[in-house]
Amino acid sequence: MIEKRSNRYVQKIVFNGVFILLAVICVFPLLLIVSAAFTEETSLAVEGYKLWPSKFSLDAFSYILKSPKQILMSYGVTIFVTVVGTIGGLLTTSMLAYVIARKDFKFSRILSFLVFFTLLFNGGMVPSYIMISKYYHLKDTIWALILPYIVIPWHVFLMKGFFADIPMSLVDAAKMDGASEMRVFFSIIVPVSKPAFATIGLLTAFTYWNDWWLSMLYIDDAKLTSLQYYLYRIMNNIQFLTTSMQAGNISIDISNMPNETARMALCLLAAGPMLVIFPFFQKYFVKGLTVGAVKE
Repeated sequence: MIEKRSNRYVQKIVFNGVFILLAVICVFPLLLIVSAAFTEETSLAVEGYKLWPSKFSLDAFSYILKSPKQILMSYGVTIFVTVVGTIGGLLTTSMLAYVIARKDFKFSRILSFLVFFTLLFNGGMVPSYIMISKYYHLKDTIWALILPYIVIPWHVFLMKGFFADIPMSLVDAAKMDGASEMRVFFSIIVPVSKPAFATIGLLTAFTYWNDWWLSMLYIDDAKLTSLQYYLYRIMNNIQFLTTSMQAGNISIDISNMPNETARMALCLLAAGPMLVIFPFFQKYFVKGLTVGAVKE
């Protein structure tokens, strides 16, 4: 009996030690990025990355934030697109997933096939660009950053798997009480599906927040430039100036201009808000991904 307890104690220590080590490995690169963002460029080039800045400097942030109006405007655009896109995506994705999860709906297989087909094949970049800009007339509008990601097939099937595990007796009981399909969905299905909604909502929010591709394709107006694309342009400008200086194509002195430190600062500005939000949804995120994975 004592040996069993001691073995369990040793196993707990080993497992906890392994997971602590994995957590440190995951957090370590983030700490290096934070430290590098607040390090002087020359010090970073000479001494390399450290967990604590050898020479503290805010040059990277001051260079990026030289035009605070533009970056604040880009933040506003990205926040609006993320919030509206996530709400719209959750609404359309959940309704579509609920319909194809209902076994008593005779067109569920056809809709499932259509969604699955778009998961494997798409029209390509050129047809999509022509459709959005020429037919839908969404170029240089905020909706060009929202509608292309409003329904993501993988999210539909993920939510469908969750809805398929909800007992149909709940739906039948509600219908016997005279509830309509919309009432059943919003009053019964949605409340019991919070983990699925949290999971899909978080994934959709990540998609909108990290996107720069749609802004590059469809947006020419600086007022509608997303945060990720604005930071992407800053990084490209820094790289272009650095490459041109090394090739001798420009004569101005940009040796003190932040390069690597600016990249690290861009990472913090781009990923910071999502790093703060993610822990609040983590428990729902894990539950939403694992529920429905085991069939009895």
